[in-house]
Amino acid sequence: MIAYQFNWSVIWRNMDAFLHGLALGLGLAVVSLLLGCVIGLACAFARTSRIKWLDWPVWLYVEFIRNTPLLLLIIFVYFGLPQMGVYGLDKIESFVLTLTLYAGAYMCEVFRTGLASMPNQYREAAKAIGLTPWQRQRYVVLPVMFRITLPAVSNNLISLFKDTSLAAAIAVPELTFTARQVNANTFRVFEVWITASVLYLAASYVIAFGLRQVERRYASVR
Repeated sequence: MIAYQFNWSVIWRNMDAFLHGLALGLGLAVVSLLLGCVIGLACAFARTSRIKWLDWPVWLYVEFIRNTPLLLLIIFVYFGLPQMGVYGLDKIESFVLTLTLYAGAYMCEVFRTGLASMPNQYREAAKAIGLTPWQRQRYVVLPVMFRITLPAVSNNLISLFKDTSLAAAIAVPELTFTARQVNANTFRVFEVWITASVLYLAASYVIAFGLRQVERRYASVR
């Protein structure tokens, strides 16, 4: 039996490519989450509003996205939309669009739960001091809801970051795609995938640590 000989010099020679792929994945996750929060917030307000006809379209969107594999959505948007006459999206833009829609469906439920969990006395107090409906949303509802949902938002960011590995299916040069290329060029299987795994793990822990600090700081504000 021939023992496997590790050769980490391959990793050092390609570290710039690994870090570039890692940074791209983080960027894709952050942008998708921010855009997804906008969609999720609008959908959450639609589902909790008194306008009943807004509820069904949002419900269908959320259920469809949450019950469809993300990889299938990625392939459909990238390869399917051009077949339907929708052009102009490159691979990164199509992936961001897909991940944004995916994040929006999950953030809708997060924000809807946050709105439902908000104590009613906050709204009543806002009305009592004469705030307009927009002022109540801006200065009372949104800050309190954000405080309630911040842990879930943090978890969604980490989940989306890990989901960016699926962008390799359409050749987006994030970390997984970079690792696959280096592996194909060097045949250093263990070194490449150990490095990719460590980078994913380290980045996830750094994100989690940073967001926990934000949660503690925000929770201490009264």
